[in-house]
Amino acid sequence: MADDASRKRKVRGRKIRSDRSQKEGRRAKKELARKASNAGKKNGDSPLTDPAAITPEPFVETDAVTALRERINGWLKAEQPVHLIGPTGCGKTALALSAAAERGRPVVWLNGDEAVDTAALVGDHAGGERYKEDDRFVSGVSKRTEIVRERWVDNPLSVAVREGATLVYNEFSRSDPAAHNVLLSVFEEGVLERPGKRGEDRSINVHPEFRAILTSNDAEYAGVHKQQDALLDRFVGVYVNYYDAETEREIVRSHVDLPDDTIETVVDTTRTLRDALEIVVGTRAAVTAAKGLSVFENPETDASENGAFDDDLLTAVFVDVLAPKIAGQGPEDIAQLRTQIADSI
Repeated sequence: MADDASRKRKVRGRKIRSDRSQKEGRRAKKELARKASNAGKKNGDSPLTDPAAITPEPFVETDAVTALRERINGWLKAEQPVHLIGPTGCGKTALALSAAAERGRPVVWLNGDEAVDTAALVGDHAGGERYKEDDRFVSGVSKRTEIVRERWVDNPLSVAVREGATLVYNEFSRSDPAAHNVLLSVFEEGVLERPGKRGEDRSINVHPEFRAILTSNDAEYAGVHKQQDALLDRFVGVYVNYYDAETEREIVRSHVDLPDDTIETVVDTTRTLRDALEIVVGTRAAVTAAKGLSVFENPETDASENGAFDDDLLTAVFVDVLAPKIAGQGPEDIAQLRTQIADSI
């Protein structure tokens, strides 16, 4: 680990902070938006959400974050679906939600996994409605007719294209590519076909304000499917990597109340381990490590205030944070991880 002088160096560069009253105000505004959104749900199961209710909290605003979000929203204004790609823990989901909220349109959230099929996207029959009609038009004659009508329930994609919402499709590449064939006509012809739906309303004309933001981990991650080229050709891909050191410090600071020097040490260690280890060490790992230090280190000590806590504690915390990534590989691998982290520190 660096010497005491480097540990005590102050964070340079522009810091963008909000005081506690502003944060409380934003939380109160989001809570009101959630209540309003819930009150307006159709049939109790509409996926539409007020944009103010999905803004990530906390969400850090730095020049790097703002520039990336403006790039995403620029493509959305150009009527292009945006596919955010990058390593896990780099903030893709928070960025997608922030960009969606900034549009001011209702938001529809969808989380991809193996269980997502075409019906999960567009809708399906949800049982039937049975009722009886009594015809007493002729005096003294009663005619009773029993009618059974199937009930169709729209799922997130159908709701989003009809209402002109922003679809945030998280972990898009974890879903089976066959489920996404319906997206081809949405992005090319502006029409959504609802397989299984009968009648004249089998298709929906895509609302002119409909937009889509999709997020995916890099292709080498487990559980990720390669999507069809015909669909990927209709997206623009924005690669989201880990942010600069200043932004990572601000992200950690927004989650944990620790001295600046402690946060700087955590972020510096995270960035060092990111280069030294073969496993993924994301910004989320820095936040988790900082939370651990806030518990295990006594904040009343001078060492904690100066960020000069014991290297053994820092090593132990990062081992705990990163050990799940090699779980099941045996104690010798944990020992090797501990050695690598200790050497890096």
